[in-house]
Order: sequence, then structure tokens, then C-alpha cells
Amino acid sequence: MNNETSKNNPLLCDIETGMCETSAENTDITSNSNFQSTEKSVKLIYYTDPICSSCWGIEPQLRKLKLEYGNAIEIEYRMGGLLPDWSYNSGGIGKPSDVALHWDEVSVHYDMPIDGDLWLEDPLDSSYPPSIAFKAAQMQDNEKAILFLREIREMVFLQKKNIAKWEHLEVAAKKVGLNIALFKTDFEINAKSLFEEDLKLGSELGVRGFPTMFFLDDSGNKEIVYGTKPYAFYEMAILKLNPNANKSEFGKNWETLFSIYHSLTAKEYAQLSGTPRIESEKILNGLSGIGKLQKLTTKNGSIWTIK
Repeated sequence: MNNETSKNNPLLCDIETGMCETSAENTDITSNSNFQSTEKSVKLIYYTDPICSSCWGIEPQLRKLKLEYGNAIEIEYRMGGLLPDWSYNSGGIGKPSDVALHWDEVSVHYDMPIDGDLWLEDPLDSSYPPSIAFKAAQMQDNEKAILFLREIREMVFLQKKNIAKWEHLEVAAKKVGLNIALFKTDFEINAKSLFEEDLKLGSELGVRGFPTMFFLDDSGNKEIVYGTKPYAFYEMAILKLNPNANKSEFGKNWETLFSIYHSLTAKEYAQLSGTPRIESEKILNGLSGIGKLQKLTTKNGSIWTIK
């Protein structure tokens, strides 16, 4: 895949940079006044999109970051608007079926299960509806909104569900305990303006693709990490802004990890437990074999859920 292709088309994520790029201009963040101080020493503004495959690739690192540095960082999720519609044709992608093979390639690269057949079977017209749904969830409960985002990601990447459809958004919202009547009202009326605010701020900050993470301290110092990078890059960004940030210890046995995160891929389990990747898969298969975990297998890997 050439770089020209990746730059032109947001749905073609560049495996080299770990980035699903848009064509936003890059501007300076320092003049922006949107960053309020927080009790935690570092604020992390995370620009993402529900169907961003590189953002699915970053989940192992992000989950570890929350466990080790959750006491030092406050994470603010912002939606970037990866796929407005199909009114463009660039970089060899002009229709949903063009994305199918690319997602399968991305899955192998990140060692995270993704089934690209979604784009052949029930493709999304836009990533705006699930993005607006996330903002509606956020209006109700920020923690539940993050769980909701994980649910719809599992739906789109592993279960081949078109998360632009209300029926799937409603199922995910119920699963994480949102008030459905309120969620539906906010989705239809109030959340769109919040999503538009995210797009506007993203444009001001020069967000050119996803994932993009802005690490900021109260003094206005910043570190930016573009794309899906190894864990050390994110850790380094925090420690540059706060060298005294304490790394929390957490239980690395399977019971503890699944009590925190109810579903894990083998790559996530390996990242969090410190167990080698192949051994992680054996452990998870053993646990599903004795009925402790439930296993969902796709053509490109599996995910295990606590029963």
C-alpha cells in the first residue's frame, strides 16, 4: 500500500504510521484555550472513531496505560469523524467492499481480530451515527460511554454488525446499563451538536488522523503521539510531563484482569499479564475449555469474555 493511498483515504490506515489519516491541516495546539486544568497531573485528549481499525489496534496499550497510570492521567475521548459518507473516491477506495481486504491486513498487523467481511455483508454508510451515539452515552455517564464504545467496536470488528444502525446501538447501550429512553432522545436531538464540537476542536488542533493523543499538563506543556505505537511511547509522554507520575501495580492473574475488563483478546491479555503471546492464547483457550470464559472466534482471531 503506497503512502499516497493512505494520505488520500481515511479508511485506508497506514500500517507504517499506525494512522487512519484524514486531510485535516496541521495547526499549532499551544494557542488553544480548550484545555482546562484537572486534578490529575496529565490530561490526555484522545481523538478516535468507532470504526478506526488502528484505534482497535491500540486497545492493548490503552488498557495497560489506564491500569498503570490511571491515577496520574485523565482521559478525554473525542470523536473525529472518520467516514462522513461515500461521496468520495480516492486511493483506490470508492466503495465499502474496497475496505474488506484492508481490514483483514490490518488485523494481522496489529494481531487484533478484525473481520473485514462486514464491508461485503452489511457495510456502514457513515461512522457519524455511532460517533453521535457515543456522545449521547457520554452525556449520561462517561464510564458507561467508554464501555459502550468498546461494545460497538467488538460489534463492528468481530461480529460484523453495522453499528450505524439503531438496533445495534440500542443493544450495546442496554448491555452497559444506559437509560435507553434518555439515550435515544440524546442520540436524536442533543448529541449531534457535541459531536460537531469535537469535529471543530479536532480541526483547530490539526488532528489529521486517528488515533491522535494529546498529553497536556497545567502549564501548557504538551506531547503528541500520532498513530498506534508501542506502549513505551505513551508512557514516555506522561513521564516527560510528570517525571514523578507513579506507576500503579495491578493484579496480573486472569481473574483480576477479567474482573476489570470483561473481554480480552490474546494480544490484550499478553500486554496486561506480561505473559508471552502464544502462551496467553493457550491459557485463554484452557479457561474457555473448562467453562470459565466464553470464546468468540472470527476468521482473524478470537476474543474471550468472562462468563
